[in-house]
Amino acid sequence: MIAEKDLEAALDLVRADAAGSTAGVFGPTSVTWRIDREAVIFLGAGRALLLQLAHPWVAAAIAEHSRTFADPIGRFHRTFDIMFAMVFGSLDRAFLSARQLHRRHTMIVGHMPEAVGPFAAGSSYCANDVPALRWVHATLVETALMAHDLVLPPFSFEDRERYWAESKVFAALFGLTPDDLPADWTGFAAYNAQMAQSETLTVSAAAREIATQILGGARPWLRPPRWYRALTVSMLPERLRAGFGFALDERDARAADRALTWIRRVYPRLPNRLRYVGPYQEAQARLRGQSQPDWMIRCLNRAWIGRPQMNDHGR
Repeated sequence: MIAEKDLEAALDLVRADAAGSTAGVFGPTSVTWRIDREAVIFLGAGRALLLQLAHPWVAAAIAEHSRTFADPIGRFHRTFDIMFAMVFGSLDRAFLSARQLHRRHTMIVGHMPEAVGPFAAGSSYCANDVPALRWVHATLVETALMAHDLVLPPFSFEDRERYWAESKVFAALFGLTPDDLPADWTGFAAYNAQMAQSETLTVSAAAREIATQILGGARPWLRPPRWYRALTVSMLPERLRAGFGFALDERDARAADRALTWIRRVYPRLPNRLRYVGPYQEAQARLRGQSQPDWMIRCLNRAWIGRPQMNDHGR
């Protein structure tokens, strides 16, 4: 389990190599900024969540400790708020989010309500467990690049290696160390392939219920469009797709293909002010010396993180 002292030791290492107090952990020349600034990464949000739910600990934790069903929009905003602050926030803001996430995870402990995969009924789980955090981190890193490459020119192997090196720094914000992670992109890809076939990922009844609620729409007006649900399901490993009970018929496949064709045609032509997420634009404004983001950035931030400014700690 990652203790507070472990997180602080990891943050000390991040601070030593960070882009700067204003630029934050990664900075504008990083591959991480190039990927995470793209609004199109939202195409992978459903996939990342489902892969996380396939880990029985994560599913049990969400079922017992999360307000996902009562406040789905709030969960979306809280998740992206923390992740974007780590990536695009100033160094102090990134570290604040890392500490907030660690404290939140410290409170997420419990016991498995039933036997699932290798986890016995009554066995304990903890959100700050290294293997669980390693898997959650992996789903975020792999899916962001996959969503990027669905629409935009794929990254080279060299860029992927650089992205993975930066992703190990991102992992340090969770308290993970280089020893907890694969050494290079090839090792990371092998880890994901191994996990996809591992009994560790076993879809529980709780995971299926949560997934049905999310993809079916936690509220009638929040139901994802058919093409998004189809695209999400198509991005899952086949074994896990079956575990969740998802079917992908020809109509679904055509809906996803049509949507992707349209997105690939339109998205690259969007002006940067619409194409790039608000937190990235706020970070660029901060680097230009602007203390407050303009009205459009504030509007985009409200859509992505539920408030007008990353550095606004109020709610």
